Amino acid sequence: METTTQTPPASTKRLWAGRILSAVATLVMIFDGVMHFLMPPAVVEGFTKAGWPLSTARPLAIIELLCLTLYVIPRTSVLGALLLTGYLGGAVAVNVRQLLPLFTYVLAPVYVAVFLWGGLYLRDARLREIFPIRR
Repeated sequence: METTTQTPPASTKRLWAGRILSAVATLVMIFDGVMHFLMPPAVVEGFTKAGWPLSTARPLAIIELLCLTLYVIPRTSVLGALLLTGYLGGAVAVNVRQLLPLFTYVLAPVYVAVFLWGGLYLRDARLREIFPIRR
């Protein structure tokens, strides 16, 4: 016997809150990726302090923007969020290694990841079924 459960659609407020969170995170990631291509002095300084060769800036930007593209496509958004979480985790590791301030630099990628997943969670009923918030 097969049972099917229909997930109720997200409320309008929940849907728009999810869209806004996702849009903010997406804009931050686009800005970061574009800056890696343009390489202003702040990016050059950041890569130098981290000990990364500047030749890695553009490949990292391509990876970031490809993962972001997966995130903004509804059918692949969970995969994109998962890959971006790994990318942002690497950013946290680099910031920790440099002994940067915790709440501003080290946790900044975590804040972006929370917006990515929070927006997706509010927009996608299937994700809410997998990870329900219980009272």
